[in-house]
Amino acid sequence: MTQRPAGEIAVIFVSTVTGADSDGYAVAAAAMGALAETQPGYRGIDSARGVDGLGITVSYWADEAAAVAWRKNADHAAIRERGRGVWYESYSLHVAEIARSYDWRKA
Repeated sequence: MTQRPAGEIAVIFVSTVTGADSDGYAVAAAAMGALAETQPGYRGIDSARGVDGLGITVSYWADEAAAVAWRKNADHAAIRERGRGVWYESYSLHVAEIARSYDWRKA
């Protein structure tokens, strides 16, 4: 958990996977995570996937321009197309600006 600063951009990706080519999906997901880390304005990521195939990934960006640049990245676009063809049954994407952020941890 990391408290996010106000004004940061959160790109929320909610997806359901098909279950096809699970190994290829894992390799692509790891590659996209590593690539995102090299992008200017990248601030972090949170991700979870349930046994039912529903996943939520939130990537954080310094500003809207950085988030848009990630969307336009050629390697990211190629993997997105592969995902539409093989890995995803459906997905939705939401972009939001962080207004407040809190952390809590049981002592």
